[in-house]
Amino acid sequence: MTKDTPQSVTEQELLKLEVRLEELVSSIERLKEENRSLRDQQDSMVTERASLIEKNEMARNRVEAMINRLKAMEQGV
Repeated sequence: MTKDTPQSVTEQELLKLEVRLEELVSSIERLKEENRSLRDQQDSMVTERASLIEKNEMARNRVEAMINRLKAMEQGV
């Protein structure tokens, strides 16, 4: 019986390790997917930011052009 007890404990320990390893592998896979998703979101936000900066610059140029036309009209009067 003494020989069976250590073997049983070892098998239980191995089973616990196996379960823990499966949990860790699952966590790693979940984190990889989350990381990929966050990188995709970041890429999307960078693209959106660049677009908004471009639109802002276009709006600023249009406003400046209107102001310059108004000043020209004012000086022409």
